[in-house]
Amino acid sequence: MTVFAQPASLKRPTVREHYEDTILQPVDLADHVDLIDPQVMQTLSALFPSGQAQMWGVTPGIEGANLPQIRKMLPGDVVFFSGSKRLYLVGTVAATWHNPDFALRLWGVDDRTKQTWEYMYALTGVRGIDFPMEEIRSLLKWKPNRNIQGFVALRDEDGAVLKDLIGFEDSVHVSSPSATVEPPAPPLAPSDAVAEAQRRAEQGRLKRALLPGVQGDCALCGRTLPRAFLVAAHIKKRAACSEEERWDLNNVAMLACLLGCDSLFEHGFVAVEDGGRLQVSPVAASAPAVAKYIDEHLAGRSIAWWSTDREPYFAWHRSHTFQLGALAPSQVNS
Repeated sequence: MTVFAQPASLKRPTVREHYEDTILQPVDLADHVDLIDPQVMQTLSALFPSGQAQMWGVTPGIEGANLPQIRKMLPGDVVFFSGSKRLYLVGTVAATWHNPDFALRLWGVDDRTKQTWEYMYALTGVRGIDFPMEEIRSLLKWKPNRNIQGFVALRDEDGAVLKDLIGFEDSVHVSSPSATVEPPAPPLAPSDAVAEAQRRAEQGRLKRALLPGVQGDCALCGRTLPRAFLVAAHIKKRAACSEEERWDLNNVAMLACLLGCDSLFEHGFVAVEDGGRLQVSPVAASAPAVAKYIDEHLAGRSIAWWSTDREPYFAWHRSHTFQLGALAPSQVNS
């Protein structure tokens, strides 16, 4: 699975128009049957039973500069959109195909390259995020002046960091019968083992600070549970924390239960608003069992764990992890 960076500055009128037409407003497949290859249409119809799909595309580039990158893209890959000095959108690739005529109808021709965005892909699980580029450079250890200049596949380690930061779950996608199974991960290298030991030690310190006794309260659902059913969950992802924040034991984390609350917060199905009221992602409605759990245990709750000292961490979770739909251009450019 590959993570891609897709430059798409919404300050450019053309890009903003494309974003509004095929991301904010999904493409109605039935309107383009005359141009879509039957096999592609069959795949898209299976992936998008509503008959609508969010789409984007990439031009070949000058002298085919984009082709080596776009040919790496497969269903299940992840794409981060960049613009206005931030990453502002993320989604999973559902399907890819090549169709100059379809792209020309949707998006016309790029004034600068005189090409159309003919290497097309459909996205699922699209949601808005807010990653300032200065934060990305720091987290990925990029040079201070580095920007995302062109469509590019990120290094595996960089992609893994970005996915982990937003709690992004790999999507299940349609595979061919001949698809191979990924081999098991190799054993930890010595440096990885040291890092894992440090992480576990830190988790232990956090849990002892938050839970000195044999039982405690889940910060989200409020239920009192035995120690074994509670974890010290970072409100702001550990990888994004400064050294000072990692040692802010009483504020950077909270107790969350393993009966559901920890996973819901980790993957952005719920968040905590400024003031402490619990916020539910609209994505939750698409998973009945998740929606039922939230309705029974979380809906309408005010989170006593919220405080002004913890609000910066909860704010980070809302902007980086909480699952919202695609942002309007005015939200990205503000």
